[in-house]
Amino acid sequence: MKPVIPQDPETLKQVVASEVAALRTAARRDAGVRADPAAPSPEPHDGETARACPCGAAGGPGHACGDQEDGHDPWACVCATLPAIPVSAALLVPVRDEDGRTGDFTVRAGNHVRSAQWLDAPDRHIGRRLLEFQPGAAAGGLIEALAEVLTTGRALHAHAVDYTEQRGDGLHRARLLYDAASCGDQVMATWRPARNRTEMLSLDAQYIASMGWGTWDLLSGDTTWSEGLHAIFRTEEGRALSLVELCDAVLLDDVPRFGKMLTALLEGEEPAGAEVRFSVLGEIRTLHLVGHPVIARDGLPWALHLIARDLTAQVRSRQRLAATRRQREELREEAAAERLVATALREALLPTHSAELAELGLSVAAAYLPAESDAVGGDWYKCRRLPDGRILLAIGDACGHGLGAVARMAQQRHALAGLAHAPGTHAGQLTTWLNELVCGDDAAETATGIIGHIDGERNFRWACAGHPPPLLLRDGRASELDTSHRGPLFGLLPGHEFATATLPLRRGDLLLLYTDGMVERRGEDIGQGIDTLRRVLVSCAGLGAQETMDRLMAAFTPEQNEDDTCLVAVRLD
Repeated sequence: MKPVIPQDPETLKQVVASEVAALRTAARRDAGVRADPAAPSPEPHDGETARACPCGAAGGPGHACGDQEDGHDPWACVCATLPAIPVSAALLVPVRDEDGRTGDFTVRAGNHVRSAQWLDAPDRHIGRRLLEFQPGAAAGGLIEALAEVLTTGRALHAHAVDYTEQRGDGLHRARLLYDAASCGDQVMATWRPARNRTEMLSLDAQYIASMGWGTWDLLSGDTTWSEGLHAIFRTEEGRALSLVELCDAVLLDDVPRFGKMLTALLEGEEPAGAEVRFSVLGEIRTLHLVGHPVIARDGLPWALHLIARDLTAQVRSRQRLAATRRQREELREEAAAERLVATALREALLPTHSAELAELGLSVAAAYLPAESDAVGGDWYKCRRLPDGRILLAIGDACGHGLGAVARMAQQRHALAGLAHAPGTHAGQLTTWLNELVCGDDAAETATGIIGHIDGERNFRWACAGHPPPLLLRDGRASELDTSHRGPLFGLLPGHEFATATLPLRRGDLLLLYTDGMVERRGEDIGQGIDTLRRVLVSCAGLGAQETMDRLMAAFTPEQNEDDTCLVAVRLD
């Protein structure tokens, strides 16, 4: 029957406790039983001295080697044991000054073990002073620590010295741990590297890979963690979390995943790895866990190994990337929707011209060029026959881009369409009324425009609100229309009365209206842009309206446009 996977921390802790208790019960059945030894003699209290003879207990008969013969040399016995010590070891004799203070030590005996490749073995310095062959020891307080051993009789344990030495091939440094005990009036000292090369490589690997490992002894309850695992869980060395404490740290949503792994390990299985989130000092950390049970010959797991790799940084990076992608996709969808709406609006608001204009002897062509392939703006035009027989010809540029500009463009264009049906109105009145509408709208922005009529006598009567001048192509020459009557931009000056000018048109004339995107270039005066457009228009002499528009579009590539452009060409046939 498949085990039930715990869904909450309390149930998971109960499962772990129950499984561990069952394992211990099973282990006790076959465990050997050792009789308790006699009670040990009391240890000296802190502060008490425990001076030892070179080969035996203080004040006791005989010596450690058991040699009872007269003339036994205990120091020779001590020195003979040094080669068996697996770390650097030396018997040190204090060197005292006139006041009896210990300022150095002489090496009486030593073994052949090097604590680092660049350090000599102690037996090479017998008879020399400690500070002669370890000159950097003074900076680490080693001499004072060894002298205190003689003074107090208390042993020295793992005294750390960051030992630095200048040698012929350069500077060297090692972190050495010293242990020492008094031996009569001398000191037996050993030293070893704080970590060997394998340990250092292991630490580097844990740091680089953001990983660590731990072992949980299910029988004794002992827990051992690597430094990498302590770093991941922000715990002090020696303060490893038990399995029960780990259960409390797992996020509630990940308890089933962690419980499935632990249950499998406690049953002696080797489950696949899993990503589990833990709460570490209020921070959520994502770990990839791989477990391995240590199976005894009886088939029961007596310990668990877990290897954890911290994926928090990668997970956060993936989350940021996913959020950025979602945001980018949302913006792309919004932009696409805006383009779709704006394009539909523009196509509805800027229709192709009806055949009725051709019946009146006019050929008309228009074009719209956005500054960017996927952008829409506020440029517009109007060319249609009015009920009184006149032809309304207008062009405008509402400030901005996007749906806002399209909305303002539609508002102005529809307002003009409505105003233009008022009987007896002229271009100056229409321009004045449209300006009042724009000025009266707090949300509106400024705009430019030209509004005019072509009457039955072929006269073009027009008004201008801050717009570039139309161009007239006549008899092979192109010229700007006089704009001395030009008024301010729409929305800039309420109450302004716009004046009009009248241009008699002839057969074969071509009138070109355009927005400023056609003639404005960065770093170039608008007059230069108009002159360039005029020269291109001259080359269109004798062409129809649509042919003229095609040539203009070919001469001005989209890459040159820094703003939206709208053009209307009207030719009198």
